[in-house]
Amino acid sequence: MFSNKVVIITGASSGIGEGLAIRFAKEQANVCITGRNITNLEKTARKCVEIGGNKPIMVIGDVTNDEHLKDIVNSTINAFGKIDILINNAGILKTQSLEQITADNYDDVFNTNVRAVVFLSKLVAPYLIQTKGNIVNVSSLAGMKSYSGSLSYNMSKAALDQFTKCTALELAQKGVRVNSVNPGYIPTNIMRSLPLPDESFRTKIESAYKTVVPLGRNGTINDVVEAVLYLANENSSFITGHLLPIDGGRNLVTPRPDLE
Repeated sequence: MFSNKVVIITGASSGIGEGLAIRFAKEQANVCITGRNITNLEKTARKCVEIGGNKPIMVIGDVTNDEHLKDIVNSTINAFGKIDILINNAGILKTQSLEQITADNYDDVFNTNVRAVVFLSKLVAPYLIQTKGNIVNVSSLAGMKSYSGSLSYNMSKAALDQFTKCTALELAQKGVRVNSVNPGYIPTNIMRSLPLPDESFRTKIESAYKTVVPLGRNGTINDVVEAVLYLANENSSFITGHLLPIDGGRNLVTPRPDLE
């Protein structure tokens, strides 16, 4: 399915990004993985080889740095000569309400979750036009539904969803598709790093999420990975500008205070 395809995956040192790198490698894709943590990125690369995949190239750095974005593209082209798929996965989550929010919080979130995606996609677009490739953005259910306490994050994911739809329109006539996956609660490092009183409180939160998911469970990394692979492969060649919730039906639920 992805044999000899060239895939860039940002934020590949853990969580969904790591899962994507391993899965694409298993499909015999040529993968460029990026991230800030060299130790974790090397672990991802080893896992790709252990499952019989091609060894990825690694580009260490921060996606908020414009020179790093150029390095990602140049390193991929130098190694493989083309780019078929861009997975914009790198993202951060910070929890602050309107009354708490600081300029640093807002800038950190938007620079990573939006600005980096825009300008990496711009750099990659000419190569995707050549290969008739595609982009898959890893957004969040938070871009489609409103939650209190994480204002900058929710806004950034809503902006990312608009980016997906606008660029899908702009690139459609050039043969490039752009789609998004919007996961609900997935227990990954980014979620586990949130400041909480203790692990028992975290367990209560994860249990509480399950009660509002129609399918009765939290999502897994593999749930997201398989959705991304579907949108990235040629079987979805007539799908563009789509925001795909990976949430067990959570987006369908409307609170009913009269029943609580």
